Amino acid sequence: MKHETLETAGLAYVPCQYNSSRLTFRGPKRDTSGQYVAFVGGADTYGKFIERPYPRLIEAACGRPCVNLGVVNASIDAFVHDPAVVGLCAGAAVTVVQVMGAQNLSNRFYRVHPRRNDRFLDASSILRVIYPEVDFSEIAFTGHLLKRLYDVSPERFDIVRGELEQAWVARMRLFLSQIGANAVLMWFASRPMDDTPWHEVSGAGQLEPAFVTKTMVDQLRPLVKDVVEVRPSRAALAEGTTRMVVPLLQTSVAAERLSVRCHQEAAEQLLPHIIS
Repeated sequence: MKHETLETAGLAYVPCQYNSSRLTFRGPKRDTSGQYVAFVGGADTYGKFIERPYPRLIEAACGRPCVNLGVVNASIDAFVHDPAVVGLCAGAAVTVVQVMGAQNLSNRFYRVHPRRNDRFLDASSILRVIYPEVDFSEIAFTGHLLKRLYDVSPERFDIVRGELEQAWVARMRLFLSQIGANAVLMWFASRPMDDTPWHEVSGAGQLEPAFVTKTMVDQLRPLVKDVVEVRPSRAALAEGTTRMVVPLLQTSVAAERLSVRCHQEAAEQLLPHIIS
C-alpha cells in the first residue's frame, strides 16, 4: 500500500473530555448546548491518521456540531458503562453508532479493561476449565487471547465464539435502549454485512467487526432509526494509506485502517440519514 510518512509526531488530535467521562476523545471539543450529532465507535470513527474523518466531513456538510466519541480499540463496553457518554448520545439529534467487534468486551469467559477494551485482564474459572492447557498469565491483549484459544482447539473455540455473540447483542441492546430510538447503526468495513461463518472470514474471525454477523445486527433494527451498511468501493480500499498522516514507526498500523477515501464515501452515505 502507498503511504505518506511524516517525521513528526503526526496529527494533532487535540484530546478532550466531555462532562464526567473518564474517556478521552478527539477534539477540538464541540458545543453540545444546542442541536448536535454524536458519533460512537472505534479507531475508524476516531479517525486515527485521518485529518478529516467522516464525523468532521458530515459536520461541514450538515452545519451541526458533530461530537466525535470514537475511541481507539474500543468496544461497546467503553460506552455502555459511561453515564456521560450515554447522556451525550441521549441528548443528540442523531447518534451514529459504528458496529464494533465483539472480541473486546467482557463476558462470562474473560474480562477486559473498562476503557482500553483491547487489554485482557483475566480469565474466568469457566474458561480455565475449558482450556486447562493455556497459561493466561502470558496474555495481555484480546487478539492474542483469541488466537491462542483458536490455535489450541478450534472445536472448543466455538463455545467462546457463541458467548461473544450473545454478549455483544445484549450489550448493544442495553446501550441502544439507554440512548433512545434516534440512533443510526453504521457498518463501516471492507467485508460485507452478511452471515459468513466466522472461520471463513479470517483465521480466528479477526477481520473487523470481528465475530459480528448480519443476523446479530438485524436483532437491533427495532431499536434504531436506520441501519446503514458502508462498504467502501474497491478504489477506496486500494488507496491504502495515501493522504494519511502517518508517523514513521506506525505505517503497519495505519495500513490496517480504512483510507481517506473510505471516510469520504462513509460521509456521503451517512449524510441523508442524518439530515432526514
